[in-house]
Amino acid sequence: MNQDHCESFSYIASENPHWMILGTMPSVESLKQSFYYAHPRNAFWPIMQKLTHHSIQSQEDKIQLIKSTGLVLWDVLSSCDRPGSLDSAIKQPVANDFNGLFADFSNIKTVVFNGQKAQQLFKQHVLKKQNLPTDIQYIVLPSTSPANAVIKPKDKQLFWQEKLSHLV
Repeated sequence: MNQDHCESFSYIASENPHWMILGTMPSVESLKQSFYYAHPRNAFWPIMQKLTHHSIQSQEDKIQLIKSTGLVLWDVLSSCDRPGSLDSAIKQPVANDFNGLFADFSNIKTVVFNGQKAQQLFKQHVLKKQNLPTDIQYIVLPSTSPANAVIKPKDKQLFWQEKLSHLV
């Protein structure tokens, strides 16, 4: 077996979601902890806490935040080969089944990409190969990954707040 092979997690969804956030593939640390955005320097959960005004102390709190805000949290890819955690190292990407997701959750009208690589992979491996609804709004935001050090965490939070505050 390929030691660089990665497999994503199942999505986490509220009962009747109207928006979705997509990353690329969980980091090595997230895979180790079996949960989304587990790297301590990833800005995702602090941003979501500020955006939703939910207190986050545990993994259960994170799941509750998702379920109470009409959200689906998932990744573009179901699997890939990738040494380390960098999106730039992704090889052999396989997309998740978005046809099935949109069939199950037809009220999703906004898809938010956590970084440009997520959008790029979605365009290449989902939009060109799967038949998705045509009434979806797509928003690309700066990656919350610590590898995206060009933008300070506070500025990332401001970008996310500006673009998403109407959704929560």
